[in-house]
Amino acid sequence: MYSFPPLAAAIGVLYTAVNTLTTAFTPLLGPASAAVAIVTLTMAIRAVLVPLGVAQVRSELARAALAPTLRELQRKYRNNPQRLRRELTTLYQREGTSPLAGCLPALAQAPVVMVLYGLFLTAEVGGQANALLTSTLAGVPLGARLLEVAGVDLLVFAALGAALIGVAALTRWLAPAPPTDTPGAGVVRLLPFGTVLVAAIVPLAAGLYVLTTTAWTVTERSLLRRVLARKHGP
Repeated sequence: MYSFPPLAAAIGVLYTAVNTLTTAFTPLLGPASAAVAIVTLTMAIRAVLVPLGVAQVRSELARAALAPTLRELQRKYRNNPQRLRRELTTLYQREGTSPLAGCLPALAQAPVVMVLYGLFLTAEVGGQANALLTSTLAGVPLGARLLEVAGVDLLVFAALGAALIGVAALTRWLAPAPPTDTPGAGVVRLLPFGTVLVAAIVPLAAGLYVLTTTAWTVTERSLLRRVLARKHGP
């Protein structure tokens, strides 16, 4: 998949960027430069994607405001599916939103996520070995996976896992709770902890990306919910 020319070209651009950052950080940070470069690159990309985060939070707030009306319509027309669909369509048109409004910004970010993962998962970039994966963090290669290390090297993955659990717990605490009658509500509340499983199977470099982007997301969403809720509140 990552050999597809547009994807390969995008990965090459990010590879050049992360190597440039690594070179700039090396005099100050030494062997940890590549890891810090991954974090820095991830934060820079997430900063560019902030407008999509704003769109997602606006959609989230709009759905929350409509939730009582939606439940009432579903109760009132539960035996008349056609009328229910018409009423829902009218409601969404009147409010200028749709059930898929929050999905579109997420879909727009998908290609970026794919390219970033490609940077951390491919052994070669531009026909040459991916030097990023041979760089180290506390002596552990960034291309190493949890099942490939032992001894004190496990401490790096343990620290990464602990940080991800903390971010997931914060995400769950700050995110609006889904209605208890929502199908799969319990599973939804556990989804943030899926990042721990991801970090357990991907290279350490990708784990650092996951930690950085999830920490950014929970911070961004928390701030945007406060700002936008105050701006559009009663």
